[in-house]
Amino acid sequence: MAAAGEALTESTLRDKRPPPRARKRTKAADAAPAAPLPAPNERPAVPSPLSAPADAPLAAPQAQTPAPAPAPKPSIEKPAATALRETPLPNFELLARNAARLVEEGGKVLAAYIKPLEAREAAAAEPSSEITQVVATLGRVAEYYLSDAKRAFEAQTALSNRFVDLWAATLLRLQGEEAPPVAQPEPGDKRFADPEWRTNPYFDFLKQAYVLTSRWAKDLVERADDLDPHTRHKAQFYLRQVTSALSPSNFVATNPELLRATLAESGENLVRGLSMMAEDIAAGGGALRIRQSDARKFTLGVNLAATPGKVVFRNELIELIQYAPTTPGVHKRPLLIVPPWINKFYVLDLNPEKSFIRWAVAQGLTVFVVSWVNPDERHAEKGFEAYMREGVFAALDAIEAATGEREVAAIGYCVGGTLLAITLAYMAEIGDKRIANATFFTTQVDFKDAGDLKVFVDAEQLKAIELKMEGAGYLEGAQMANAFNMLRPEELIWSYFVNNYLKGKEPMPFDLLVWNADSTRMPAANHKFYLRHCYLQNDLTRGEMTIEGCKLDLGKVTIPVYDLAAREDHIAPAKSVFTGAKHFGGPVRYVLAGSGHIAGVVNPADKPKYQYWTGGQPAGAFEDWLGGAEEHPGSWWVDWAEWVKAQAPEQVAPREPGAGKLKPLGDAPGEYVRVRS
Repeated sequence: MAAAGEALTESTLRDKRPPPRARKRTKAADAAPAAPLPAPNERPAVPSPLSAPADAPLAAPQAQTPAPAPAPKPSIEKPAATALRETPLPNFELLARNAARLVEEGGKVLAAYIKPLEAREAAAAEPSSEITQVVATLGRVAEYYLSDAKRAFEAQTALSNRFVDLWAATLLRLQGEEAPPVAQPEPGDKRFADPEWRTNPYFDFLKQAYVLTSRWAKDLVERADDLDPHTRHKAQFYLRQVTSALSPSNFVATNPELLRATLAESGENLVRGLSMMAEDIAAGGGALRIRQSDARKFTLGVNLAATPGKVVFRNELIELIQYAPTTPGVHKRPLLIVPPWINKFYVLDLNPEKSFIRWAVAQGLTVFVVSWVNPDERHAEKGFEAYMREGVFAALDAIEAATGEREVAAIGYCVGGTLLAITLAYMAEIGDKRIANATFFTTQVDFKDAGDLKVFVDAEQLKAIELKMEGAGYLEGAQMANAFNMLRPEELIWSYFVNNYLKGKEPMPFDLLVWNADSTRMPAANHKFYLRHCYLQNDLTRGEMTIEGCKLDLGKVTIPVYDLAAREDHIAPAKSVFTGAKHFGGPVRYVLAGSGHIAGVVNPADKPKYQYWTGGQPAGAFEDWLGGAEEHPGSWWVDWAEWVKAQAPEQVAPREPGAGKLKPLGDAPGEYVRVRS
């Protein structure tokens, strides 16, 4: 399941600023012109493999062609009023005091890091498996080029030629001349939004050097012919982590906004930042757990997960919540929601305006939601079979006791949907028909083209994860949270690093990011099964998955299915969900939501941000389906409500939690959701 910050970053905004004005040359410059410089388009006598733009692929050296006519020169933007040159000098007495405080806070950071290591010196003595993977994978790319002198020369020449262009353009700018940029960041890249990244030649040089070097390195990975697809995927992923970390926007000396803030505050911002860093390392048990929101502003049951309801059932793995009706009549068939256990269920109940649960209740549905336990060593042996028996089946039994209804509609979200699909295939084998229709939110059942999380799963990495889980009996929630954050490092890691620790600012309170940080542990047996039999071996759609002695076949699942994918989903890609949808044996309504893994699902009907597409039964290629699909404004929630109500339109009197055979055990959202990792 995705890191929630994607809800804020999936839309890219283009820069709509008016064109900058040219800077006037000084009289001195007019009187003493500099020696002529080579034009940006000129090349040395040696043919350059990178005579294309900075983001073009590398090319083998070719015969020199005449230079094209020069493009119109852009005007040079004047420095903004907040330019570094206009920033007042710091208070040097205060700066000296803050320098001493920085040393003190730095000691606290070091102590917070070292203290947990004292209890696990042996583990700290060896490099982590993650670092080993990064070095080995990127080493494969380096080996490809270093093993052939011609390839290495072409790669080095490509980069050096671009830097020749950049130096020439920078020298022109330093003399007050106009010069077109050699490399530009992607439109909407917020790291370089400050005007001085454009107006100050020093920072403009750093920005362009970073952009062209990053694109050059990315192209090296793309052109390494001897990499298998999985290794190439890993290399691309790891390279993005490296380039994101090395951005000049992440350092005080190379970020104009940070420099101005540090001078204006005489270093107070850095003192506050180091203090927060020490707190976050201590909270992470020696690992930096970057805060993404101000969690102090939120309380479960008050302004998070606050839809009224009761816990009506509890066992070792789940609490089952029944929500109070708000309509004069309700549909006869209850609704069971099976959320992922990788995160907590209240992503579907963030606040009244965004709550899918509250909205479903308002549609006249009797809603039951599984709240998974946050497991510890006691749950180490709870595998997928246990999650099916003590999770889905236990919930079905409890719903029948609470309502008297044997048939239910079911929703599964992400890995909760994968569990629901496996359960449905098992139920088809044994003739259990209690689930009458199923809805899947961003759920994969075919993992051949799984998303970016697949970069963490191969035989070698899986063995390392299993060894790590053997000792504790579970995988720490922070490890999964870090994996999700690494899918969008600029937005979910480095933007908060800069804001919190370099600007010294507390992050803004945001419910989605509070949920994102509220991670859960994974029981060893369950997580091992999921990674090995789904991500690594793709057993379910190959007909090789066995549960309690039954070999499963999704083709035998013939109930109606509503299958929701999200167009920009990096975790359960729309194409992967589409491929999986074709394995079900009954009617499938495949719907494509705008945005990503979280924002595509949490798109309220009353205040929709994104659109959705419908195109009938999934068949053929995904691209063909999308080409013929119809785009609809607004939220897919309305489309789903019409679909699920049509499956069983009969209505009955409202059902209050506790009115049936099951008596309330406590108020929603229950106790399991409050256990933190």
